[in-house]
Amino acid sequence: MRHTLPLAPQFYVTAPQPCPYLEGRMERKLFTALQGDSAEKLNDALSKQGFRRSQNVLYRPSCAECSACLSARIDVSKFAPSRSQKRVLKRNAALKRNASSPWATEEQYALFRDYLDSRHASGGMADMDLFEFAAMVEETPIRSRLIEYSHPDDDPTGPRGGLRAVSLTDVLDDGLSMVYSFFAPEHAADSLGTYIILDHVEIARSMGLPYVYLGYWVPGSDKMGYKARFSGLEIYTLGDWVPLTDPEAYTSDPHPLAVAPIAEQVARITLPDVGPVRRDR
Repeated sequence: MRHTLPLAPQFYVTAPQPCPYLEGRMERKLFTALQGDSAEKLNDALSKQGFRRSQNVLYRPSCAECSACLSARIDVSKFAPSRSQKRVLKRNAALKRNASSPWATEEQYALFRDYLDSRHASGGMADMDLFEFAAMVEETPIRSRLIEYSHPDDDPTGPRGGLRAVSLTDVLDDGLSMVYSFFAPEHAADSLGTYIILDHVEIARSMGLPYVYLGYWVPGSDKMGYKARFSGLEIYTLGDWVPLTDPEAYTSDPHPLAVAPIAEQVARITLPDVGPVRRDR
């Protein structure tokens, strides 16, 4: 007997664990696998609904009493660099950009290790070895790119191969999604993290893509607060993208009714039309 069934991903919830952004909170994620022929369509559709990619998984915060994490993206058409961002562009004008396929190298890992040891020594990624780093970069079922930045003053024969910054970036149907970026910690004064975002805005504009997805903005978190400094920023809240007007108007205070039940969250997710799949019996 032959049946035609809709192709629908299964959603799961992680066990609570300490929140990396707000001290004393516990985080929980709603997630689904990213695989098969429909992976790109699913990634495109769920990215527009606040999900992020990590290797072959799509996830979105679903904490029991907290909704502080808000997916953020820059509307390229409404972005204009501030005075300080113009200075960042000028300061890093000598950087050379190179985009390549998502293939990990020892030079990238050396830069990644220096970055973690300097800025996130106690974070969840602090113990990542070369093989785990390679998995983070290479295990992608969608169109991803490694965007490398080098400087003529840096030694190309050194352990970092002259790399000053790197971004793992996904190419969506409506923008660029910055999955993870890292840079030389000794050049922190050059605001390389800000520069990478500014350059992605320029790349998106040159490709005719309307958005640059930045991950999550978290009011009350010093780690994530910098995203509010970009003009044209939108956040995903209550099922829609809205302009971020006054960052001070948002709170990270927990509330027992802040998050809908998991079943209701899943029911509200809009899935892409990938056509039926046939199953023979």
